[in-house]
Amino acid sequence: MTPAVPLPVAGGDWAAIFAQYLLLSLLSIGGAIGTAPEMHRFLVEQHHWMTNEQFSASVAIAQAAPGPNLLFVAVLGWGLGGFFGMCVTMTGILLPSTTLTLAAARWGEARRSTRGVQAFVMGMAPLTVGLVVSTGYILGKPSYGNPWLLATMAATVAVCLRTKVSPLWLIAAGGLVGAFLA
Repeated sequence: MTPAVPLPVAGGDWAAIFAQYLLLSLLSIGGAIGTAPEMHRFLVEQHHWMTNEQFSASVAIAQAAPGPNLLFVAVLGWGLGGFFGMCVTMTGILLPSTTLTLAAARWGEARRSTRGVQAFVMGMAPLTVGLVVSTGYILGKPSYGNPWLLATMAATVAVCLRTKVSPLWLIAAGGLVGAFLA
């Protein structure tokens, strides 16, 4: 049974919180929200640093706010110890995944001429284009009657398929078209 008033986080407990979030970072494949039940178990059930209501409200507030899905980790940390708590939880959840991403990118760059890495990169290109197209499709639903939107989407797909122009330039161009049409 959880106490009505959460227990304060003691000085030595911050290392345990940091270690827990380091571990959860390695388990958060598909996003940190998948580790929320384990965060709940650790923060609410095991250590009683938050109540069920505080935990649920923190996740709900973060999910309702615009921004990355990971924002709920910052809100939970803030609830544990203000700015310091937010820094501890965010550093813990970001450090391993960021380090692994950097290491994988460097490993792939050093082996970019190998057949396996080339196949992986070539296989990711259509997937990336498909994700960008599907995002454009979903985000454009409210404006499907607008011929400029459809022309911009078609031009973006054509440029992605036929050139090596960075999708960021195409997103910026789409933003400009949208700004002029608004």
